[in-house]
Amino acid sequence: MPNKISVTRILFNCSLLVVTLLLPVAVIAQATTTQSVGDSNVRPPVTKTDLQIIKRAREILDSPAKWNRADNRECPAEAKTFSLYCALQRATIEVAGKAEHRSAAQQEARFVIDEIAADRNYEHRLMNYNNDPTTTFADIQEVFRITESLIALRLKVKASN
Repeated sequence: MPNKISVTRILFNCSLLVVTLLLPVAVIAQATTTQSVGDSNVRPPVTKTDLQIIKRAREILDSPAKWNRADNRECPAEAKTFSLYCALQRATIEVAGKAEHRSAAQQEARFVIDEIAADRNYEHRLMNYNNDPTTTFADIQEVFRITESLIALRLKVKASN
């Protein structure tokens, strides 16, 4: 029967080995998370909140008279007109309680723009699509409609799994 010191030493060595093996994994995971915040193609999982954000953004920007066609990604609280980006940001603040530049709702809208404007290469998809002279108010509403449908579909699939 091994003595108490041997068992303690073995457990200590095993613990040290586990920490040595898992620490790099934790560091890599943290780095990946930090990188994702600035990644314009990060795809966070959608939630019911994201669906509410899209619906609220569509309500905020529900008429051509409320549409700001000259977006600069600055969204003052007292604004009476809204770009696509600012409507999404305002809705995110109202629904989620804070602005999230890479929220799932905003990211999904960016991906919709990638698909419907595949021939255009926008540096800032929400702003540049909004400001594109060929974009109409109906196009903005279509971004909301498609994004809402995609999020609803993803939530349905998620719930069935």
